[in-house]
Amino acid sequence: MDILSWQLGLPATLLCLAFGYLLGSIPFGLILTRIAGLGDVRKIGSGNIGATNVLRTGNRKLAAATLLLDALKGTAAAAIASYWGVEAGIAAGFAAFLGHLFPAWLSFKGGKGVATYIGVLLGLVPVMMLAFAAIWLAVARITRYSSLAALVATAIIPVVLYATGSEKVALLFAAMTVISWIKHRANIQRLLSGTESRIGEKG
Repeated sequence: MDILSWQLGLPATLLCLAFGYLLGSIPFGLILTRIAGLGDVRKIGSGNIGATNVLRTGNRKLAAATLLLDALKGTAAAAIASYWGVEAGIAAGFAAFLGHLFPAWLSFKGGKGVATYIGVLLGLVPVMMLAFAAIWLAVARITRYSSLAALVATAIIPVVLYATGSEKVALLFAAMTVISWIKHRANIQRLLSGTESRIGEKG
């Protein structure tokens, strides 16, 4: 039952959650596209504020910047809070992930969370970034489906974390994986129907 124990006090937990959520809810995709004069990214493609939708503007550098910043806000939340222990890092990282998915200032409509998921992973267990990258690249190379690569990687990471002794962090990522899969339900439906776009295809 140690995996479910929680030693961090309520005030500290709430502080970490608030800090993580505020950091995670910064809509970098929306901010960057507006600064670049490309309008409201929510009005194109999927309507999401993440890097994949920013890429639909045709600006690859802007999409890359969005991906990096969306990841780093998760990293910053988890890493900074981790100075007060792994539970603080878990709370802040989870809140950052939720903040990205459900930002209050955008009517709780955000991105799908993969970049922030990766960022939180980097902030809590940096070496696991290599595992995530290896899985993603392998699946993407074989299938040319970016969404499938992300789904498979997020499914495997909690298992690897648990197997390597990071039980509490594994539980965090299991929860994040479930939420991420729900956010990807449209992609899953298209994968099952064979209509999902492959890497390199337009549309």
